[in-house]
This record gives sequence, structure tokens and C-alpha cells, in this order.
Amino acid sequence: MRIAVLGAAGMAGSRVVTEAAHRGHALLAVYRSTRPDTLPPGVTPVAGDADDTDAMCALFEGVDAVVAATRPPVGREHTIAATTTALLDAAAKTGTRVLVIGGAGPLEVPGHPGRLVVDDPAYVPPQWRTVAAASSAQLAACRAHPAADWTYLSPPAVLEPGPRTGTYRRGTTTLLTTEDGASRIAAEDLAAAVLDELERPRGERHFTVGY
Repeated sequence: MRIAVLGAAGMAGSRVVTEAAHRGHALLAVYRSTRPDTLPPGVTPVAGDADDTDAMCALFEGVDAVVAATRPPVGREHTIAATTTALLDAAAKTGTRVLVIGGAGPLEVPGHPGRLVVDDPAYVPPQWRTVAAASSAQLAACRAHPAADWTYLSPPAVLEPGPRTGTYRRGTTTLLTTEDGASRIAAEDLAAAVLDELERPRGERHFTVGY
């Protein structure tokens, strides 16, 4: 496949680039500003602004799938819904499917139907609530889009760099936890889940992964 990764310099996006290149896909790694000095073979760096719908339309021509791993800077979390809508507008015009790497905020808390992770301080301490709320708004923007072919991936409560095991569990719209209540995954295994979904789509609009 030919895949465009937006937010390719970020923790999740950079791992998706590495995983996709390792699997032999052709990559467009889209950066807002600076890019790494070295990139895996088969990866083409491209400068681009996710909020520029016309530029994204041109970029998406001939692309089989887009991975949206963009993250707003601190203090600008409220912009992520508008950015996502702009990306979906471009993807709808070019007929390109989009996998959005979002947040855990819109997932339900295990054992508490109707209670969202964003509202549970056990998973989202006060200092992270703004980011979690933004992810809920981002999913709402996806659901409100009339034409785009999108899938929203919610990571678990903790997403951080770690070893790639190639092993993870997949769920739907409820946070996945281990027996001790932890909810986490390494960004490297999240990237594996992203590529698994791109290569073998399950048809679910919203899903999650975790250990």
C-alpha cells in the first residue's frame, strides 16, 4: 500500500512509519516543520499542514490510506476537532480512507456502562482532562462527518515508548485493562495494531487496543 502518515514526527506517528516501512509499504511521512535526519528505506518526507484541506487533497491523490497521528501543542488542544474535520474533508474528496489515532477519553470505563474514561479520575487525572476531552471532541467530529471513510483508534490510558512485542488485545469501545487494572500499550505495538487494521480492515468505526 501507499500510506500517508500525518504527525510522522510524534511518538505514535514515528512508530507507524517504522512499522509500515518494515512491512514493505510505501510511505509519505508528513511533517509540519522539521523531520528526522534519517528515515527508513521507502519513506518519502513531505512538508504539510493538516489544516490545509487543498494541500491535503493534493497529497492524498494516489494514496491508499491515511494515518492521522497529529497532536496539537499544549494549550491548543481545542483545535484537534477542527483539524480532524479538515483532514476528513480532504479524504472524502479523494476517496481515501483514514485511520485516526485518537485518545482514550471517549472509551467506556470497564464495568461501568455509560461512564466515560474522560470523566474518571482513576484513569484521567485533572492535569490530563483537557487532552482527554479533546479526544472525545475529535471522535464526535469523525461521527459528524457526512462522507469520509474513517476509523478511530483509541489507545489505552497509558501510551508510551517500549519494546515491540507484536502482541496486543483488541476491543471495541470499552477500555482494556489487565488483571491488576492497568491500561497501557507500547507505541511500538500500537503501530503494529494500526498496520494490522490497514492491511485487514475489520469494518469497525471505533476500536481500542491494549495489553
